[in-house]
Amino acid sequence: MIRIGLDIGSTTLKCVILNASGELLYKDYRRHFSRIAENAAAMLGEIAAAFPNERECDLVVSGSAGMGIAETLGLPFVQEVYATRTAVRHYLPDCDVVIELGGEDAKILFLGEDAEVRMNGSCAGGTGAFIDQMATLLSITPDEMNYLAQSSRQTYTIASRCGVFAKTDIQPLLNQGAHKEDVAASIFQAVVDQTVTGLSQGRRIEGKVLFLGGPLFFFKGLQQRFQEALKLGEGKAVFPSWAQYSVAIGAAIYTRGLEKSYTYEEFTGKLENASSRSKSTHYLKPLFANQQEHDEFIERHSKATVPWKDLAEYSGDAYLG
Repeated sequence: MIRIGLDIGSTTLKCVILNASGELLYKDYRRHFSRIAENAAAMLGEIAAAFPNERECDLVVSGSAGMGIAETLGLPFVQEVYATRTAVRHYLPDCDVVIELGGEDAKILFLGEDAEVRMNGSCAGGTGAFIDQMATLLSITPDEMNYLAQSSRQTYTIASRCGVFAKTDIQPLLNQGAHKEDVAASIFQAVVDQTVTGLSQGRRIEGKVLFLGGPLFFFKGLQQRFQEALKLGEGKAVFPSWAQYSVAIGAAIYTRGLEKSYTYEEFTGKLENASSRSKSTHYLKPLFANQQEHDEFIERHSKATVPWKDLAEYSGDAYLG
């Protein structure tokens, strides 16, 4: 019997398999490009091929975009903060703080006696999506931006609460000839500032800090900025090899409480049905059923138009608003 944890995030799918004793047997990470059910079904199909002797499995869904599909398909679901906490207890129970960045969310978990969770709101400022936007502005890939940031000599102040504000700060720097290495490092620094000041809200981030999520796993430049900003000493900053799979791992561990197991075919069948339903086309009712309705609409609205005159022939007062 294998245990599958499926983390459906805002931009990526993460899937892990644990055996009965909790050992990590399999992991997969990919962008879903909003085709969640289709890609999740493909993932399970690949797992079935990789583990042909395992006909039944336990599966739990988690992630910011996982609740809806879990409810629709009748799949077990666990909230992502609880899943993260479960994974941390399993692998690094002595951590004091967890900082996690995802595609469109950010969170800080303060552990210990005064446990507390702080998450961002509906805005994706200071998350993976923000980094993607800024890389596009620089006409480079996120990986290239990560490489450039590690060769920076200085940083600039850039807003990170909103991508629009950040672009307003970055464009003048580019116009003035600022080096892309410095701009890239400044973007990562902006993410750090948004996380530390926006989420911690004055509470000190100290002790052993665990960094999770795809952006904090893939971007070494971002790791460097966090370590410098928080002044974390030797052994106090932990960037684990399973950082991008933490929620999926927690979901897989959570399968211990399930009462019933299912076959791959049952799970993939549900996902494939959801995928086919999402592809069906639904048309809205047309604005006009025929030409007569269109002509009546034009005639009715033309009565509210303002007459136009040549400005050169106008002699009265004029107002510019």
